[in-house]
Amino acid sequence: MLLGTTILAGMPMEASAQAAKAGKRAPVPAAPAAPAPAVVAPVEEGQPIQTIVVKGAERLEAQTVLSYIKMRVGQNYTKVSADAALKDLYGTELFKDAQVAFDNGVVTITVQENPVVNRIILEGNKRIKDDKILPEIKVAPRQIFTRSKIRADVARIIELYKRQGRYAATVEPKMVSLDQNRVDIVFEITEGDKSKVRQINIIGNEHFSAGELRGQMVTKQARFTRLFSSGTSYDPDRMAFDQQKLRQFYLTQGYADFRVVSAVAELTPDKKDFIITYVVEEGKRYKFGDVKVESQLRDFDGEKMASRLPMHKGDWYNAKQVEDTIDSLNETAGAFGYAFADVRPQYDRDKENLTMGLTFVIQEAPRVYVEKIDINGNTLTQDKVVRREFRLAEGDAFNSLQVKRSTNRIKSLGYFQEKFEVEQKPGSADDRILLEANVEEKPTGELQLSAGFSSLESFIFQASIRQRNFRGRGQTVGLSGSISRYSKSVEASFVEPYLFDKNVSLGVNIYRRDYNSFNYYNTNRNTTYSQSTTGFNVRAGVPLTEYLTAVGSYTLNYDDVSLGSEYYDANGQCSPLIAGRYLCDAIGKRLSSIVGASLIYDTLDNRVRPTRGTTASVNVDFAGLGGDVKYARVRGNASKFFNMGHGFIFSLSAEGGVIKGLSGQDIRLTDRFYLGQPQFRGFAIRGVGPRVLRKQLNTDGSVTTDRSNWTDDALGGNYYYMGRAEMEIPLGSGAREMGLRPSIFADVGAVWSVKRPTLTQCDPGCIPTYYPNNTDGTANTSGTPVTSSTDSSGRTQTATGSYAYNFVEEFVGDTWKPRVAIGIGVNWNSPFGPFRIDFSRVLLKQYGDDPKAFNFNVGTQF
Repeated sequence: MLLGTTILAGMPMEASAQAAKAGKRAPVPAAPAAPAPAVVAPVEEGQPIQTIVVKGAERLEAQTVLSYIKMRVGQNYTKVSADAALKDLYGTELFKDAQVAFDNGVVTITVQENPVVNRIILEGNKRIKDDKILPEIKVAPRQIFTRSKIRADVARIIELYKRQGRYAATVEPKMVSLDQNRVDIVFEITEGDKSKVRQINIIGNEHFSAGELRGQMVTKQARFTRLFSSGTSYDPDRMAFDQQKLRQFYLTQGYADFRVVSAVAELTPDKKDFIITYVVEEGKRYKFGDVKVESQLRDFDGEKMASRLPMHKGDWYNAKQVEDTIDSLNETAGAFGYAFADVRPQYDRDKENLTMGLTFVIQEAPRVYVEKIDINGNTLTQDKVVRREFRLAEGDAFNSLQVKRSTNRIKSLGYFQEKFEVEQKPGSADDRILLEANVEEKPTGELQLSAGFSSLESFIFQASIRQRNFRGRGQTVGLSGSISRYSKSVEASFVEPYLFDKNVSLGVNIYRRDYNSFNYYNTNRNTTYSQSTTGFNVRAGVPLTEYLTAVGSYTLNYDDVSLGSEYYDANGQCSPLIAGRYLCDAIGKRLSSIVGASLIYDTLDNRVRPTRGTTASVNVDFAGLGGDVKYARVRGNASKFFNMGHGFIFSLSAEGGVIKGLSGQDIRLTDRFYLGQPQFRGFAIRGVGPRVLRKQLNTDGSVTTDRSNWTDDALGGNYYYMGRAEMEIPLGSGAREMGLRPSIFADVGAVWSVKRPTLTQCDPGCIPTYYPNNTDGTANTSGTPVTSSTDSSGRTQTATGSYAYNFVEEFVGDTWKPRVAIGIGVNWNSPFGPFRIDFSRVLLKQYGDDPKAFNFNVGTQF
């Protein structure tokens, strides 16, 4: 129970007693400027000390107290020695009060010990929690209270807030007195707002504007547009880094003498903002002089290498280009086995002619061989899983390109933390090198349950369990299922990347997928046909080169395509008037036996989230080795990723395909190519390509112009192509921490070439009538319909079950001409799960296409 407060040495005892009665916290008092003088009766100085008595000590022994002072029995007592004793006692910080008295040879030292800390209490700290502050402070329960520790702890807490950019934070220490000479220490914290950078001033810049120079800095001026950016907070370390960024920028522009004369950060009086001022001296601009290469390695011709360097005499000097050239020369030397080659630039500066001569000197070094490869940190993953990704073996000649490739392959496994590099260390001799893979494993098991809403699928529920490093062998085992308003599926999969420890991969998938195709009438989504596919796929891959892989596969599918009962007439036959002849031709049960082969080229630096490299593939499928379906299908795709620097990732991709029926068979509706959301943004799902528009007729026989009163059935095509250009745009560190990744994109594509369907035309004068069969089973075609009403599909239904159709059908969209859409999109790893939103604008389309400007998908994981 908290009792009253106490006041430390130098305060009247009455005040302390009153504070205790009030039961209020008292601020921790500052230490007295000098020890209180001893209050003693007048004595003659120089009298010998016969006895020293200690009073008031509770936890400390008297001899311990005497050990802190220099006064001893037998010495002569003086005021100077008494003052020195008091200073020594206060210097221990163990006492809050001490007095020295002398009477008839007896020195009486009366002390009042500092209290013991009972507990530490933090108040007002919302941004930094207790578990972050308490380990940083020195004072702790059961320790002796000292003012110096409290002062140090206050400074330390304020420093923690300064690291978060909260320079207005204040800390007021207070103490609450308890019984048995104990106290509670309370740190009352006022956190304040983050101190932003209001303005960045640059003085001395003549050749570049202040805005251009500010663009090179990590620190940014606080503006509304940078609401989520953490770069607007003041950070002295970031400020020092910005000075380096300024120097690097000027050095890339030829200003070799540039320097930052001063950098000052001033806190505004309200402590809310900083104003930073840089004073710079640009100096003169230099050009490259003679550029040479001197090689002491026998495999390198200095003159030939100099002719291939990116810089030439007369070009503006660029320090970044010099650094990149050094790295390139080192990497080239490493590719020839010189792991410890040392490239040193020698500069020849001519201040009169403003030229910078440059000579790259490649020091002599021995050829190096791999002595040993060590794998460390893999507690679960078997050693061979990592070792087989190395492009070098023990005893091989060192090759830096192969080491880099090994690093990328190990990263692409996805089993380890991304910050991984193969380290190179000297071996037992000058021509030996050790390679170390110090991996840090991360969880590879995934149990995911997600629920969400998609603009394509409406409600979605998904569940999956997958282990990407099963038993540490590098195998992938998975089971997944999903269900939405219009589709459902379940699938089991297994992948063995190295079958029998050979460089052969094997994968098996077993699945069942149900899908309902649809169209729209008014705002209602109507199911057209249902497709159920049950089957399995087996594939095996063999690498032909480091970057080229051949894959063979076999797929067996059993498809059941059906229509709802509303599409059948009274005789149980699919009615072209209701469904359309193209849908009637698609229904049925078929077995597809498909043999496939693929060639895959892959140089991506990371398969999960690539930033540079190329991937391309060609796939050939042949259906007809048994089964009911016969066709040949060829597909190809390629993607190229470019790291543009500063977090910008640019990518280009293209794909296309053709499918051809064999043995006189036409390609089924369900086997054709389709384009639209989500792969072709800017259009609805299956919104591009050949389709049949069923247009309702008005009562006067004219065609309604309201597309919501049309039904739109996509037919797909036998040919397609598609291309995409996309730029991922980096945001501030705050947005990156939130998982926001915006991009701008342009999509182009088309799907075409399908056999023209037989259209059904029926106007108000053409009203086919159907009646139930007679009791003997014969068709009943007599009679006259009575009262009629129109259903939601535009069909006129009579009381006796007959139908009248008032529409015309039109076949459109069968052209290779490109459709083009541009837009912006954002990927967000939101608290609710992955979220993707796209805003698109169609620039080119063909009559009949179904544009869609907005699309989103969101889910949640738990």
